[in-house]
Amino acid sequence: MPEHVALLSIPGLRRQDLEAMPCLSGLVAGGDIAELVPGFPAVTCTVQANMTTGVPPSEHGVVANGFYWPERHEVEMWTSPNNCIEASQLWDILRSHDVALRSAVWFPLHSKECGADYVCTPAPIHNPDGSESLWCYTRPESLYGELREQLGHFPLQHFWGPLANIKSSAWIIDSAMHAAQAYRPNLFYVYLPHLDYAAQKDGPDSTAAQQAIVQLDAEIGRLVDGFSAAYEDQHLLWLVASEYVVTQVDHVSYPNRALRQAGLLSVRHEEDGEHLDLAASRAWALVDHQISHVFVRDDDAGTLAETHELLAGQAGVAEVLTRPELDRYELQHARCGDLVVISAPNSWQAYYWWFDDAQAPGFARTVDIHRKPGYDPVEMYWDPSNKCIPLDATLVQGSHGAPPHQPGQRGVLLSSERGVFVERPLADTDVADIVLRQFNI
Repeated sequence: MPEHVALLSIPGLRRQDLEAMPCLSGLVAGGDIAELVPGFPAVTCTVQANMTTGVPPSEHGVVANGFYWPERHEVEMWTSPNNCIEASQLWDILRSHDVALRSAVWFPLHSKECGADYVCTPAPIHNPDGSESLWCYTRPESLYGELREQLGHFPLQHFWGPLANIKSSAWIIDSAMHAAQAYRPNLFYVYLPHLDYAAQKDGPDSTAAQQAIVQLDAEIGRLVDGFSAAYEDQHLLWLVASEYVVTQVDHVSYPNRALRQAGLLSVRHEEDGEHLDLAASRAWALVDHQISHVFVRDDDAGTLAETHELLAGQAGVAEVLTRPELDRYELQHARCGDLVVISAPNSWQAYYWWFDDAQAPGFARTVDIHRKPGYDPVEMYWDPSNKCIPLDATLVQGSHGAPPHQPGQRGVLLSSERGVFVERPLADTDVADIVLRQFNI
């Protein structure tokens, strides 16, 4: 059995991408390969929780990349604290099995204050004047000081937004190699986001997406060399898991605009434009790539029926699920919306509720992942004439999140050795068990 496992979590990785990835292909040439089927919704936070807990969102509670807290009428997107996950993760299980087993967690979402021995995740400091100072949450706390001295600050501007590029994944890899050399944990879980950017911005088969594959492969080669030096003669098993696959899209729907037009969604008029009024709205949608959670005030049956009929009739919508129907996808949880809207594979959903761009709230034209009540991939674009983020959701060329009914929506699981798993289609929840088996758990 291996003494150490390195688990790479890579959004957007497809089996056919290996043809352009000699470093990764060489690493797994003698190992297992299987189709990896993401759970629903196939989005970052949910799939990472699936892989690290081994249970679906109906049990761990991460039903999207954000949450709506009705008692406060607040939306919380891209939260970093770990306490939103309602199930034990790999590092918790390893420690309960053997206190000597150590884990490192590098950059997945919801990792702040998790139970791993070593952690690194972005945690910018929000200053009183509204600006941000670069920083990372690390365990031990002094680690970020060491990394900053050696590597400079984590380049947050390259982690998301119009400047997103390979520099963020390169820093993640550099810092992971530093931690591997210093601590040699038994489990090292690393999130490498680079393939997400061009695939959504320009399309999964675009020239930019192909270049991103080549760039990431070179960085993986550096990571393999660095870990080999750090672990020396220790037995190290590599597992590489695709979180989801980005599909080409040519359509976008606007559930909040539809709800507003029907008189179900309300806005507040403020100095910087129209803001969504959660408390006053009879129905509104928290959108997330190819799904949205629709919340109906007081669970009113009449409003629920009206909203269901309205959204089911929108172009680009494949399904509208009621709460009882969520069991079909193991998504039944109190945090879910009263309805869940699913896009067709070629479509996605934008959070916009305004009809006139002049009335868009001020944050709409900025990279502001926390104030927007939904995921906004348009933040990857830049309008040079106005020096801001554009308000054209049709720019987006790739998306994900819908149930993976088609082969092209499924990823891949790879290992560096044979006999680690059976080469048949696997669910993302199977990844946790595969990891734990390496430690006889």
